[in-house]
Amino acid sequence: MDTVAAGVTQLRIQRFVNVYFVETGTPGEWVLVDTGLPGSEKTIIAAADKLFYPGTRPEAILLTHGHLDHLGSARELADHWKVPVVAHPLELPYLTGKAQYPPRDPTVGGSLAFMSRFFPSQLPNLEERVQALNTDDPAAPFLMNWRWLHVPGHAPGQLAFFRPADGTLLGADAFATCHHDSVPAVLLGLPKISRAGTPFNYDWEAARTSVQTLADLEPKAIGCGHGPVITGTAAAAGLRALADNYPVPSHGRYVHEPARTDASGVEHLPPAPKDKLPLQAAIFGAGLLAAGAAWLLSGGRRQSRKANAQHRAYSTALKKSKGYQSPPVPPLYRGGVGD
Repeated sequence: MDTVAAGVTQLRIQRFVNVYFVETGTPGEWVLVDTGLPGSEKTIIAAADKLFYPGTRPEAILLTHGHLDHLGSARELADHWKVPVVAHPLELPYLTGKAQYPPRDPTVGGSLAFMSRFFPSQLPNLEERVQALNTDDPAAPFLMNWRWLHVPGHAPGQLAFFRPADGTLLGADAFATCHHDSVPAVLLGLPKISRAGTPFNYDWEAARTSVQTLADLEPKAIGCGHGPVITGTAAAAGLRALADNYPVPSHGRYVHEPARTDASGVEHLPPAPKDKLPLQAAIFGAGLLAAGAAWLLSGGRRQSRKANAQHRAYSTALKKSKGYQSPPVPPLYRGGVGD
């Protein structure tokens, strides 16, 4: 676990995604921000017991958004602790099984986009466990001196949380504190403020605007959904640099036209570009099969020639060992008939 700021602790789940234990401002009370991947509940409960006291439980679970790596253990933790899950109203259709997020875009480039082809699309259904954030109140629920910010582009109802008193920012997946397009960089936890969630970003202009909104806060300590804690001057400077030069991909499904969403889910999707990988994989697989067949055939011919040579050598040696001589050719066969 790593400290982001006073009363804010980051826990890294499977070296890939972060959850946060945030003290509310009332002694002994805290909330959990995000829940990691499915199956993370035991790790999170053990960390909470160690950080606070055995048997502790939060006041609530706050979800920045409902993608599987943030929602994954919410149902199990909510049932274990008997606490509500709070999310932005625009996330509720996806959290309750009424809608699916805009499809991920594996054609946008990067190793994360490549891997996204194999990520599961089915999400846990929170049903009655989830409550809608009161969007009329700018204060973050259960947290004194914190406020929430709506930062769409990656998910329709994505939330960030900010504490103005000391400039602490929990940025969700509006951006990342590692090179998020590279799976190895994420796993290694190399610090770098960068765009986040490229294959999942359904509205690039909204994503850019969200980063600019957060950069204007000039945070002094940053914890995001992916990557290590970044503090000091590097936090504000890195985020400002990203906002001023936000790298929209050169190609991809949502680059020129975003998906449109509303309170009930996805309203419109741009056409999906042709994914060349299945064809490339088929060609590559066919090439491997052809190469394998050629190797087997050439190996078979070599083995056949080798076996024939060994047989001839063996026969010659056998004849010599027995003093064998070829029989004389009968006269009848020395020339023509009657010769």
